[in-house]
Amino acid sequence: MIEGSKEGARLSGLATDLYQLTMAAAYLANERHERASFELFVRRLPEQRSYLVVAGLEQALSYLRNLSFSDEEIEYLRGLQVFAGISPDFFEYLRNFQFTGEVWAMAEGTVAFAGEPLLRVTAPMTEAQIVETYLLATINFQTLIATKAARIVEAARGRGVIEFGARRCHGFEAAIYAARAAYIGGCIGTSNVEAGKMFDLPVFGTAAHSFTMAFDNEMDAFRAYFRTFPESTTLLLDTYDTIEAARMATQFGPALRGVRLDSGDMTALSIEVRRILDASGMQGTKIMASGDLDEFKIARMLSDGARIDLFGVGTELSTSRDAPALGGVYKLVEVDYNHRHDPKMKMSRDKATYPMRKQVWRHSSSDETFASDTIAIEDEDHSPAEPLLKRVMSNGQLIDRLPGLNESRLRAAEQTAQLPARFKALDNPAVYPVAYSEKLEATRRALLERLAHSTV
Repeated sequence: MIEGSKEGARLSGLATDLYQLTMAAAYLANERHERASFELFVRRLPEQRSYLVVAGLEQALSYLRNLSFSDEEIEYLRGLQVFAGISPDFFEYLRNFQFTGEVWAMAEGTVAFAGEPLLRVTAPMTEAQIVETYLLATINFQTLIATKAARIVEAARGRGVIEFGARRCHGFEAAIYAARAAYIGGCIGTSNVEAGKMFDLPVFGTAAHSFTMAFDNEMDAFRAYFRTFPESTTLLLDTYDTIEAARMATQFGPALRGVRLDSGDMTALSIEVRRILDASGMQGTKIMASGDLDEFKIARMLSDGARIDLFGVGTELSTSRDAPALGGVYKLVEVDYNHRHDPKMKMSRDKATYPMRKQVWRHSSSDETFASDTIAIEDEDHSPAEPLLKRVMSNGQLIDRLPGLNESRLRAAEQTAQLPARFKALDNPAVYPVAYSEKLEATRRALLERLAHSTV
């Protein structure tokens, strides 16, 4: 069963990688009960991306609130060979498991950049470790799709974009959350009916070529559909001859809501179809385009003068086909030992991290466009810059209601509007300036020196 953020819906503790549970067992066996802080961030942005649009927080927090292990799940774990010698105390711990930590996060719809913590978890070590896999899967995927949607919406220059990707997603559950993320990124709705119901999204649909082909002739199909849906019909024109179908569409007059182009030279076709419709007094009839579209094709079509009012974007959007994975990571940055904050960092080549709990501060120019970000230690104050991480969960419970999807969508629109155009270029965008504070850099240098002189 697919769950959104329904209150009280239990989420399985097995929704994780095995090594999270083996580490949890080892922590408990060695009495490691300290509070630990992990941060989720993206090391490097995908090709041709210079920013991210954060999404997935609502599902991430719902998971933390409702995570538990059933008796059946615990018995399954007992039967795994890797746990054969583990103390019964571990399984009793799982039986009573509840997330009790706190979470700081960027709001959904926030524009973010490489290296910046999108979310931070502080909780007893075992709790903070177990939740890594689900948090990464959730934030990585929805942020990836929301970002792709924002790029496509930017390319559409104010024209509506509808998410059409359910049939090409990596499974239907992915399609559900792709629709949600695409809406945050600026799409006006989705073709996915279950996503529409679950998240109260606007849903859109026309008809397929099969509907036209099911009738003896194209005009019979058009009449049948229009007769059934007189207020919402969008006719698909390219089953046979696109231009001839456009001429047939004029018989329905201004009451026809729209027509759709799905193949061919859509720039040239849209110009001719627009001429045919306008000549029949159908200036209000919209032209929609679909068919393997992405931000590059849309931008090129509009630059070439295409007369298109709406875009339906499927595969390229809902799988982010040009960059189909986001490399978000979840790393330990601090452990509390008897109220002493001990910074933690990786020294691995190409994967080194920065220690300490952090805050991201956004500096704006006099015209209120974004100028630069500073990643700083949590207790630093870089006012009047804006702090982006807010505490959203304490003691395993939400502190306040989360913004609704429409609020998150509006935030994404406002944030991308405040991002200067050079950072939103589709090809070779400029790199947004993100710096680490002097205090954080000094802390990292000191820790590097300490680690270099430590002994095993």
